[in-house]
Amino acid sequence: TDPVTGRRFLTMRNGRRAYFPVRVPKTVTFSVTEDDPYRVLYSDDVVSLINALDLPRYGLGQYVHEATAKKASVDEKKLLENLGRAGKRLMGFSRTNLFKRLESSGMAFLQSLRRHIVRNEVFLYAIDNSLDLPIGTLDAVSLDPREDDERDADAPDTNDGNSARAIYEIYVNADPTRFKWVSPNFFTPLLHKHLTDDVERLRAVMRLAGEWSVERDSKLSALVALLEQHADEKVLIFSQFADTVDYLVDQLTGFIGRDIGAATGTATNPTLLAQRFSPTSNNLSIPPEDELRVLIATDVLSEGQNLQDAAIVVNFDLPWAIVRLIQRAGRVDRIGQTAERILCYSFLPADGVEQIIRLRRRVQDRLRQSGEVVGSDERFFEDDALEQQLKDLYTEKSGILDIDVDNEVDLASYAFQIWHNATKDDPVLAKKISDLPNNVYSARQYTGSTQYPQGVLAYMKTADGTDALAWVDSHGENVTQSQLTILKVAECSPSEPPIPRHESHHALVEHVVGLMIQETATTAGALGRSRSIRRRVYERLAGHFEYLKKTAPLFIPADLERTIDDIYRHPLRSTATDTLSRQLRAGIEDATLAELVIALRSDERLSLIQEDIDQQEPMILCTLGLYNTI
Repeated sequence: TDPVTGRRFLTMRNGRRAYFPVRVPKTVTFSVTEDDPYRVLYSDDVVSLINALDLPRYGLGQYVHEATAKKASVDEKKLLENLGRAGKRLMGFSRTNLFKRLESSGMAFLQSLRRHIVRNEVFLYAIDNSLDLPIGTLDAVSLDPREDDERDADAPDTNDGNSARAIYEIYVNADPTRFKWVSPNFFTPLLHKHLTDDVERLRAVMRLAGEWSVERDSKLSALVALLEQHADEKVLIFSQFADTVDYLVDQLTGFIGRDIGAATGTATNPTLLAQRFSPTSNNLSIPPEDELRVLIATDVLSEGQNLQDAAIVVNFDLPWAIVRLIQRAGRVDRIGQTAERILCYSFLPADGVEQIIRLRRRVQDRLRQSGEVVGSDERFFEDDALEQQLKDLYTEKSGILDIDVDNEVDLASYAFQIWHNATKDDPVLAKKISDLPNNVYSARQYTGSTQYPQGVLAYMKTADGTDALAWVDSHGENVTQSQLTILKVAECSPSEPPIPRHESHHALVEHVVGLMIQETATTAGALGRSRSIRRRVYERLAGHFEYLKKTAPLFIPADLERTIDDIYRHPLRSTATDTLSRQLRAGIEDATLAELVIALRSDERLSLIQEDIDQQEPMILCTLGLYNTI
């Protein structure tokens, strides 16, 4: 801590102090007049119409004609069965996603309604003409309402001039792997009715909203005013949806000029955009005419990007998981950030946070009442604390965007600090320690307690090369799996005298080694202890995979099973462990965790693949006896 300013800092190797900035929450409000389109979109009429949607395309399994289905081929029966498994969950996701887009921007919401109408009309065209129905393979992101940062990926971007017939022909001529096809004869007439009813409801919403007026878009005007306020500063703007990003870029380019960029899932090279936006932190020299002052992005920008040339983050829409705001702030709150404050702006209606809370509460009530969400573990919302978190954002409460203190101390950092403190002023001691052979042992005076009894500590390398600490009592039973607790109980001053080795010391060490070999031969042992990052990620992904197999087998991400197998078979790279540890602490959802780990694997940044690693034996580095000789 700086004694003058009170600011926290790290001292870098070159002696420079790297200070930690303060994350300052700011609320951006915009006037909502009687004719404002946002007031119409948040109205009870619109919410009621959206809640009344049947969304039959996402629940086709409910419309299967049982008698006809019995005559289906083996492949057709499998497809129909999969539709039945996935239906209700997809319907819930689809409805929630519509409300999320409404909260993002009116333009994105209306675009989504138009696409829903077109897709329904395509199905109606196929049914009316006895043509097979296209069953699209939605990507895994579509299964998680918190993570959809793309357009409606299961249909082409269309305009009102395209007929259902023309779109159907596009589907027919598409990549053969894009769709599965099923005869409309397998479905009851109720499917046609619900498709037609939904088209009427969606058109009713669009009539209420009217043609979107950029001039009356008060939220866009508020963003322009904010950018004018920070005219000479770099600004990073986030939205959950690529449609919103495209809309903002289109409207702001004339205002800002060429120095604006967009990073979405379809961007050819998001890293290049990050470098153009933040050249200093990336140690690059960019010509002034190529540098970006404003970068608008979905959450596609990976956490590995250096964006700390900026100190202003704008949340144009609120993710339904507040922790995402913390992650967004972290994109610029990195080592090398020189600003004292990071300003984090979040857009909320002028009427206050109650409008957002009321909307979300109505959606939540609808989902609960309809029973569209299978099981109680589906988390469309942060938790019961959501309302208070939103209010804290609105009142700009200090600390709302800070990362919660993690009780699990970074063990490697703690161990390094012990080493650094012991050897920084004593090079002779440092050399003596580094020259010690494996299997050295000692013992120290230790009284012990019922919870933490006398016994032996062992520092080992497991069969997969992972450092591990173990503590067994005098009967060979594990005392604790907390690596931090073991490190602390081993702590003593350099002047503390050793005591003679206990007669059972080596026998207990042998027992520890036996336990380690036994654990390594099991799933839990191979994956590390119960709180290891590797084991937690494996268990999360394995559970997610099994859940998708039972409820939505059509939507299992490619390579997920092979990725899970790699985690089981091979140790994680240290960089992967760090990345996954941060994401687990931040509360990452299972679907998003699966995407992240698959991406790490595809970039060869996940596991240490060593063919001979399983042939190694655990290795004892040193042991310490804890005994009471008084």
